[in-house]
This record gives sequence, structure tokens and C-alpha cells, in this order.
Amino acid sequence: MTVDTISDRARLGAKLKGLLTLACVLLAACGPSGPTNAPTSPPASPPPPEVGVITVALGEVGLTEELPGRVESTRVAQVRARAAGIVQQRLFKEGADVKAGQALFKIDAAPYEAALASAQAGLARAQANLGQARSLAERYRPLVEANAVSKQDYANAVGAQKQAEAEVLAAQAAVQTAQINLGYTQVNAPISGRIGRALVTEGALVGQGEATPLALVQQIDPVFVNFTQSANEALRLRRNFEAGKLKRASGSDAASVRIILDDGSEHPQPGTLLFSDLSVDPGSGQVTLRAEVPNPGGRLLPGLYVRVRIEQAKAADAVLLPQQAVTRSNQGDTVMVVAPDGKVSTRAVRVGASQQGRWVVLEGLKAGELVMVEGFQKLRPNQPVKPMPWTDPRAGAVSAAAAPSAKP
Repeated sequence: MTVDTISDRARLGAKLKGLLTLACVLLAACGPSGPTNAPTSPPASPPPPEVGVITVALGEVGLTEELPGRVESTRVAQVRARAAGIVQQRLFKEGADVKAGQALFKIDAAPYEAALASAQAGLARAQANLGQARSLAERYRPLVEANAVSKQDYANAVGAQKQAEAEVLAAQAAVQTAQINLGYTQVNAPISGRIGRALVTEGALVGQGEATPLALVQQIDPVFVNFTQSANEALRLRRNFEAGKLKRASGSDAASVRIILDDGSEHPQPGTLLFSDLSVDPGSGQVTLRAEVPNPGGRLLPGLYVRVRIEQAKAADAVLLPQQAVTRSNQGDTVMVVAPDGKVSTRAVRVGASQQGRWVVLEGLKAGELVMVEGFQKLRPNQPVKPMPWTDPRAGAVSAAAAPSAKP
């Protein structure tokens, strides 16, 4: 092979290499992204997340508490046998309402009828002796004036008359006692109310040595409800009343109470607070209170444990917030407030008692502010939110607080 042939081949290889390099450069410049010097658009930002809020509407809020209580009859009477004997008949239906004076039991009256007859006979004898002694004294009166009889005989006649009069009075008392004992053989209801089960049956011997219990009559319309409250809470309420921070419910001391049953239902008739005890239980630090509650249907039974919802005071410039809107911790209570520009901030508040699943917020909020209720998991640092009216799932409607009027 000649020198010229080798040089030609070298020049051809160098030329092909240059063509391949140029092709690679052109392919890189014309890729799917277009020319490298073309401008790029920034990615679209997501819309602000929607959160449920309510608008703060300050007003007068009743401060209620739920306290444990127990139902008690307004009047209780034990029906007892005051006459000894055999029960012959029961004259009432167990569990029925009875009237005062209604016959309930009949006890064998034969011995008492005989005792009454004997007392009446003794009265008749005493009255006969009185008649004889009175006539003798009257006969001696003119004779002693004429000195026909001695003064001693007249004095004896007058004394015999007075003794006969005393014997008549004693016989009358014996008859009255016998009549009372005979009346005890019919046992009557001492008060009107509802009678329980009979404690004895026909044929039972009662009244031997003591008054045997026969039944129990209780008045259950209205009823008393006794409940307890912390003495410290009662003192705190009194101090707030005196300082003007709170005012009494209904403008009087007679606070209204509601009775909550075990199944969560509310007794339809409201009650009235009667009094609070004058002393504190040293063991529990509690003060006993009593309310009177109408009970026309007999739904509240004596001994029943209930919850008493009592409104003793009202707070001004307060608001009710759903419990999920308030964060409670050892450092204090806080809520999330949405500003008009959509920014969310934490606000410290002072919370009172709970009321029907809501917290009473006493301080820390202003009218018109938006408080977050749901959507906390959507929050991002330094990211605004879109407030939307919160719907209470329990009521199926917009919360009692108005929908937010401010726009981000």
C-alpha cells in the first residue's frame, strides 16, 4: 500500500468524525424541551384550604352546671297498725294513688267492740250513781237549813255527788278510749299519695307490742331533688355576684333547674331551687341544695339518681364555642383565629364551664372575629386559609353563631 493511500484514508476518517460530532450537537439542541435558551413558567400554587369557622357574637350567656342529685318524696308516711289483732282485709291496690283518710286495712274489731260495750255500761252505771247522789244532796239542802239533818250528813251527800260526777267523767273517757281503739281497727291513709306494696297479708297478727308497718304512702307530685355543689364553687359565685362580674339568673335567688335522666333525656317540667344548706360536709367539702320539681306523670321516682342542670348566674360579653374549637392544656386555653387576610393565629382565652357540649368563653375574643372549628389538619406554616361557615352536625344546620362576614 502506498503512502498516498494511507493519507487519504486518514483524511476521510477525520472528516467522518467531525460530521458525527456536529450531528450530536444538533440533536442535543433540538430535544423535546426545545432550545436551551427558551423561557420556563413557574408551577401553579395550590388554592388555600377551606376551614370551618364561626363568627364570634358576644352576648349574655347563662352559666349552667350539671350536678349529681337524688329524688326524694315531698311527704312520706308509714302506715302502721295501732290496734293489736288479725288483719282481715286489704282494701287498696298496690301502687295506686290513695286519698287521705281512705281505708287501707281492716283488723279484727270484735275485742274492741266488746271493750266499747263494757265502757258504755260503766258510763251508764256512773250516770245512775250520779243521779242518785244528786237527788240526795238536793233533798238534804232544805233540811239542813231547817236543822232537820246534820250538816255532816249534808256534806257527805254533797261529797258523794261530786264523786259520782267524777266517776261519770272517767266513764266517758273510757268510752272515748274504747271508741278510738275500735277506730284503729280500720287503718286509713294518713296522707294523699301513691302507696307501695303491702308489707303484711290477710291473717297476719299485727300491733303486738309495737305499731307494725303495713305499707308506705309517698307524695311524688311534686318531688324534691337533693343535690350537692362544691363549697368553693358556691363561694366563688358569691364573690363574683358581689363584684358585679356575674348577675343572678332570672334576676332572683330562685334559680331554675332542669333534671337530666340516666338515658340523657330531660324531664319536661323545670324545677325551682328552694335553698342551700347552711353547713359544709366536712368529709366531702360539699354543700347540699334542694329543688322542687313538678312530677305530674310520676316519672321521677323516690331514690332515683339524676343529673341536675342549674343556671345560677349569667355572664356578660361571653360566647359559646364548640368544644373542638378550644385547645385546653396546662399552659392555658387557646383558640385559632382567622384574620381578614386568611392568616391563622393562636389566641389565649379564659374558659368557664361547659354547657350542652360547648365551652363558655368568658374573655379573649372580640365580636366579629372568626374562630376555627374544623380543618386543623389542613393548616400549613405561613399559608392562608379560606374560612367557610361551620355546620353543626348535631343540629344539621348552621351553628347558632352567624356565618363569617369577613373575607380573606
